[in-house]
Amino acid sequence: MQWIKTQGWKLLSLLILIYTIIGGFLIPVPRLPILNETVRNLFFHVPMWFGMLVLLLVSLVYSIRYLRKGRAHDDDYALEFVRSGIFFGILGILTGMWWAKFTWGDYWSGDPKQNASAIALLIYLGYMLLRNSVADEEKRAKIAAVYNIFAFAAYIPLIYILPRLVDSLHPGAEGNPAFSAYDYDNQLKQVFYIAILGWTLLGVWLTQLHVRLRRSERKQLERSLQQTNSTNKKTKKSNSSLESL
Repeated sequence: MQWIKTQGWKLLSLLILIYTIIGGFLIPVPRLPILNETVRNLFFHVPMWFGMLVLLLVSLVYSIRYLRKGRAHDDDYALEFVRSGIFFGILGILTGMWWAKFTWGDYWSGDPKQNASAIALLIYLGYMLLRNSVADEEKRAKIAAVYNIFAFAAYIPLIYILPRLVDSLHPGAEGNPAFSAYDYDNQLKQVFYIAILGWTLLGVWLTQLHVRLRRSERKQLERSLQQTNSTNKKTKKSNSSLESL
C-alpha cells in the first residue's frame, strides 16, 4: 500500500504517456480543414501548456508558503516547479511552432498568442537569472518568492486573457473558437484529457527528482564545510601547541 502511494503515481504517469504516444499516432482522427493529421499534436502541445500552468501554480503556492514560514524546503520546491514549468513551456512553444508551420505556413508568424507565450517564458527565465544573481541564500529565496508571485500574475493575462481579446490565428482568440471544433470529438477525448494528467504527473516527477538532487548537493556542501572547519580547528590547535613549545 505504501508503494502505491509513493511510487504508483509514477508508474501511472509512464503508462498514460505510453498510451498518449501510441494513441496519439494510431487512433483515427477527424479530417478537419487545414488541420488534417496535424490535429494529433493536440495530445502533446495543449497538454504541455496545461501541465505548465499547473506546475507554475504549485510553484506559486510554495513561494507564498516560503514567505510565510521561511523554510528552505518550500523554496526548493518553488524553484524546481518553475524549472519544470519552463521545460514544459519550451516544449509547448516548439510543438506549437511545428503545428503553426503546417497550418499557418510559418514557424513564427508574430501571432499574439505566440508573442505572449514567448514573453511569459522570458519572464520565468528572468526568475532563474534573478536567483543566480543573488549570493545570499536567504535573501535570494525571499526575492525570488516575491518575483514568482508577480510572474504568475503576469502569466495568466498574457496566456489566457490578452490573446482572446485580439484577432489571432490561434484557437481561442476573438472570433476563433478554442476546441469546440474538435476537442469534443469522442475519439480525441479518449486521449486528450488523460494526456493532460500524464504530462502533468511527469512534470511533478521531474520536480521531485530535481529537489532530491538539490538537497543531496546541499548536504554534501554542508559536510564539506564541516570537514573544512574541523581541519582548520585542528590546524590552529597544532600551531598553538608548537608556539607554546
